[in-house]
Amino acid sequence: MPEIYDLHCHSTASDGALTPTELVRRAHEQGVTSLALTDHDTVAGLSEAQTAAAATGIKLIPGIELSSSWQNKCFHIVGLNINPAYPPLTEATRNLQIMRIERAEKIAYKLEKKRIPGALEAVKKAAGEGMITRSHFADFLLSQFHVSTQQEAFDRYLGAGKAAFVPTTWSDLELAVSWITGSGGVAVLAHPLRYKLTASWMKRLLAAFKEAGGVGIEVVTGRHNSDEIKTVADYATRFELAGSVGSDFHNPSNQWVELGRLTPLPANIKPVWELLS
Repeated sequence: MPEIYDLHCHSTASDGALTPTELVRRAHEQGVTSLALTDHDTVAGLSEAQTAAAATGIKLIPGIELSSSWQNKCFHIVGLNINPAYPPLTEATRNLQIMRIERAEKIAYKLEKKRIPGALEAVKKAAGEGMITRSHFADFLLSQFHVSTQQEAFDRYLGAGKAAFVPTTWSDLELAVSWITGSGGVAVLAHPLRYKLTASWMKRLLAAFKEAGGVGIEVVTGRHNSDEIKTVADYATRFELAGSVGSDFHNPSNQWVELGRLTPLPANIKPVWELLS
């Protein structure tokens, strides 16, 4: 039986639609053999996911997706095989939760100024005990018929420079990587092409990321086409980074992104799972 890895996905502990148990079961149904749960800035779903993984036979790799800042831009760093009880990481996630709540309050206030009330109560209810993300606000705007798609919510209200955008200074990139590596984990730059950097900026980012202790990059994601995979694989080779594969699955209603439905990692790229002990 071939190994099928999916090293980037989300549950209701952050902005996913499925509980950790439901997520693991769906991954098992899709043939995934090794799954990393990487919720945004929280490890709250890992214990439940581990119980479900033990029942299905999936290997669960404890993970997280940390928000970080570098050169006044936001980047996401996936941590794989982390120790969720590592004290600096635990403290960091507590602080990140506070930052996300404060950001949510500011976003809701800006939406109220646009005559869109009720956002804060709705996103708090939707998030439950999980992290509040902008995706929760996008879902709210969609449910109230202010937009017709989640992407439109970002384009009109939540994206940079838009009416309800709230700039946030996350933890420094080097510090975020240190929380991952200090816990015994492996740091991977998530969905590198999503940041829409020029080639020169990408090279500067990868140099800084590697200097901070980063060792991997997502070469294959749920949305990468063959040309994009080649582009990221070239960066992986140039900067001697291991390649990761992850669907970035959030919601089963998105027919374009599915757990385990990923193009194979290019043969010339060192797999990041070889670095996981």
